[in-house]
Amino acid sequence: ELPRYENIGTQVILSISGSESVHYAEIAELVGDDPRIAALEMNLSCPNVGSGLPFSSDPQLLYDTVRQTRQRTTLPLYAKLSPNVTDIRVSCRAAEDAGADALTLSNTFRAMTIDIQKRRPYLGNLSGGMSGPAIKPVAVRMVYQVAQAVNIPIIGMGGISCAEDAIEFLLAGASAVSVGTANFHNPAVTMEVIDGIEAYMKKNGFESVKDMVGIVK
Repeated sequence: ELPRYENIGTQVILSISGSESVHYAEIAELVGDDPRIAALEMNLSCPNVGSGLPFSSDPQLLYDTVRQTRQRTTLPLYAKLSPNVTDIRVSCRAAEDAGADALTLSNTFRAMTIDIQKRRPYLGNLSGGMSGPAIKPVAVRMVYQVAQAVNIPIIGMGGISCAEDAIEFLLAGASAVSVGTANFHNPAVTMEVIDGIEAYMKKNGFESVKDMVGIVK
């Protein structure tokens, strides 16, 4: 896939996943230090075949997985974690201690919907990941909590559909933001978010996005 991204004019972050801890390390070794890749994002929210749980639900498994991967590459390593845990700060500290350079918070929330006419779940897997505006307040709270608990940058995400949403994440402690679901109904949303952040900065006297990060205490 990489040759397709060589001339797109922006940096590429490669998302990697696996069903066992060793898979992440193996992929990192295959990729090596490829100059076409700016960073690796470890999707640690996928189910683990051995335990039946996302990697980030078990702090020790999370630590071991990130640590093994960290030893196979010098590329910046981001850990994308599941929000479906008792205390997200525990997972984040484990990832930081294992060598992650940044955290991505967070993935989708486990949810379920039922077809009342057929009287069975809509999804074949019974439940799935919920994203979109409904999860934003919970995601903002998680970013705020984690920003007080770790010393590495946070990429905030979850329900961002406008500049105001993105600014909330920045003020809560995220150093960058990511837009997902909103792209499906408004492909121009990312540029609108960027323009909105710039307008907010000018209106409120911020010289840099960095000046906004984590100022809400």
